[in-house]
Amino acid sequence: MSDDVQPTVVEVRAAVEALKAALDRHLDAIENRSGEDDPSVYAAFEALASAAESYDELLYDRYDEVTPFEVPSGDGGTEYEGPEDPEAISVLVRRDYVIVEPERLFAQARRISEDEDDALGDSVGAAVGAVFGEYEPDEIAQRHKEFGLEEGDATLWVTAAEPAEPGEWLENPFDQADPRLALARFDMSTVFEDDLTVLDAE
Repeated sequence: MSDDVQPTVVEVRAAVEALKAALDRHLDAIENRSGEDDPSVYAAFEALASAAESYDELLYDRYDEVTPFEVPSGDGGTEYEGPEDPEAISVLVRRDYVIVEPERLFAQARRISEDEDDALGDSVGAAVGAVFGEYEPDEIAQRHKEFGLEEGDATLWVTAAEPAEPGEWLENPFDQADPRLALARFDMSTVFEDDLTVLDAE
């Protein structure tokens, strides 16, 4: 907003009231969350971030003051350098887990491989292979405790890509994971209060 058209006192007051309401909705969503990935918490986080940014801008334009609020960002300052209208996209997902209860992991693997107990042995690799070969990654993410896993950080990138022929990049699937081509990025980490940061390419 330019200096020629400053926000009014009423507009700043309205922005701070909107921020207060967003804070209340955010806390209410957290207190009543239905699970670790409750979309209402994410929506409340985004609304709170938007209200905080709006108030901060109006406060600065009117009074030349700022707030201490800062929405965490996972982009590390990387700017989008890809095409404006990509012909294709790639979705890259990373989820980290700590194996906190190996016995649960082995129990699940043995249920799947009823006739291959000897093949599993005490090999974590074999157990992980059996579990991830049977279940979709999203299902494992939702039921991770049943598999003796504890969630670590996670990230999902949507990047611009060139159209590819089937099987063309399978030998080295992550060679082109370039943050400069990220159209959108979603990070989940205990580092952030509400386990969500979003980077939108502009």
